[in-house]
Amino acid sequence: MTMFLTISVIILFFVVIFQIAKASEYVSVIKGEEVSRKQNNKINGFLMLGFMVLGLIGVWYCNDLLYPKTLFAQPAASNHGEKVDEMLWVTIWVTGLVFVATQILLFWFAFKYQEKENTKIFFFPHNNSLEILWTVVPAIVLAVLVVIGLKNWYSFTGDAPKNAMVVEVTGKQFGWIYRYEGKDKEFGKKYFKVIDDATNPLGLLFEDNKTLNLKDDPKSHDDIVATTTMYIVKNRPVKLIIGSRDVIHDVGLSHFRMKMDAVPGIPTTMWFTPLYTTAEMKKITNNPNFVYELSCDQMCGNGHYSMRGIVEVVTQAEFDAWITKQKPQYFSAFPDKAPKTPADSTKPATAIVPVGQPKVIAKN
Repeated sequence: MTMFLTISVIILFFVVIFQIAKASEYVSVIKGEEVSRKQNNKINGFLMLGFMVLGLIGVWYCNDLLYPKTLFAQPAASNHGEKVDEMLWVTIWVTGLVFVATQILLFWFAFKYQEKENTKIFFFPHNNSLEILWTVVPAIVLAVLVVIGLKNWYSFTGDAPKNAMVVEVTGKQFGWIYRYEGKDKEFGKKYFKVIDDATNPLGLLFEDNKTLNLKDDPKSHDDIVATTTMYIVKNRPVKLIIGSRDVIHDVGLSHFRMKMDAVPGIPTTMWFTPLYTTAEMKKITNNPNFVYELSCDQMCGNGHYSMRGIVEVVTQAEFDAWITKQKPQYFSAFPDKAPKTPADSTKPATAIVPVGQPKVIAKN
């Protein structure tokens, strides 16, 4: 019903405009084309001022209405994200001021220089000073913005601090796979032809493969693989090694203001430091259901819309407690090689009493 009403109003609006235009045409015939043209020109000049005022009010109103729904209303959740916000604010202020100034001049000139009696026309074909001014100044401003952007980009993609946590993020249609280093602090090798979604989703080299001429890589035996949630630590740098198992994806971390392509066969990297735990962001946003989202920002197929991951930012103690509970992927591929837990090895002792012998009950 609402859609029908909206369409009806739009159609009615255009009908009214059409009728006004036809009426104006009839009036011009009655009054004479010259007189009518001068009157319409004057009316259009005042309408231009009206459109300018209403347009600027509309821009302010839309900003006031929609700003709380943007991520600007929330603080950037990473140190590099704060730099991205700074760049964006500078760009918005520069382009915003230029937009407002040019729109005011555009509509004001339409009003001020409307056709009038006894007005002499001045032909202004070219001016070198103005040409230099509106070419050089924008070029300098844009160059400064580009330099700032490149500086931050090299910071995001450069070497991470030595104490950084390393997480490998691999995209696939349509989900994410996360890998953490084991006790040896190194990732094992992998090969796409030994991928098995059930037991080896990354194709880690768990054993010799004579057919493919592959050798077992012991460094992969303690690698931890997760497919639901990526856990990272507040105030600890994290380096993401990003790749893809099939087509091009894109790691989008909107709350951290970071993104990076996931390209098959070409690892990409970026790093940042989380500033707020998930629990803290729930309080900041006043949203008990808040989660950090990892989205795919590159169209990757029919299920692209569902390619959503969760990032959980926790304290170091919480992360340590979580990681100690995780089982290396190697033991999922080879359950019989998994070390036995105390619960498996420790069983209650059972006394065997020969038939016919009396039972002895110990008393304290």
